[in-house]
Amino acid sequence: MLHWLTLMTDSLPSLLWAALVFTVPLTLASFALGLIVGLVAAVVRLFGPAPLAAVVRFYVWIIRGTPLLVQLFLIFYGLPSAGIVLDAFPAALIGFTLNVGAYTSEIIRAVIGSVPKGQWEAAYSIGMSWSQAMRRTILPQAARVAVPPLSNSFISLVKDTSLAAAITVPELFQAAQRIVATTYEPLILYVEAALIYLLLSSVLSALQVRLERRLGQYGGFLEAKS
Repeated sequence: MLHWLTLMTDSLPSLLWAALVFTVPLTLASFALGLIVGLVAAVVRLFGPAPLAAVVRFYVWIIRGTPLLVQLFLIFYGLPSAGIVLDAFPAALIGFTLNVGAYTSEIIRAVIGSVPKGQWEAAYSIGMSWSQAMRRTILPQAARVAVPPLSNSFISLVKDTSLAAAITVPELFQAAQRIVATTYEPLILYVEAALIYLLLSSVLSALQVRLERRLGQYGGFLEAKS
């Protein structure tokens, strides 16, 4: 037991550093870019021309229908066959962004579609253009409804970044793998990595609850509970 505690203490700085330098930035950047991709894809699906909407539907179908690990392998190991060579971190960023974009596009499309038609009519009645109505009336209402599913997607992404270890990104899980290769103590080190992921997810879940309660003051969440 003392040996395990010593090993956990000695390895903790390396694991936390990998999480801080690679896992957290990869998560934040992928989610931010994925949200942009998802918003554009959702708007095209709802309001764009039919040919462009068909392209977006095909993209969403491909991403949602294939495993994330396969997508990462295609980008990092497959694209070099076509003459496109990417470093590990950019490849992971592209893979996670495309994946997040596909899933968040469905969330955003659903919440925009849930805004009553009367809100559009009210915006038009006071002289707003389509873009003004979308920016000032529709998206603020849709954003409040989208917080829970988008927060869940963000928390899942934190854990999914462990897949980046498979394409040599030196994030938290690969840092644990490297220490295992020298200490031959897979059980304790993988448990330690799991506990760090659990801590990150728990903190984010607590922040999600606080955000939902804050937004509930302006209607939506709290009414649904009453």
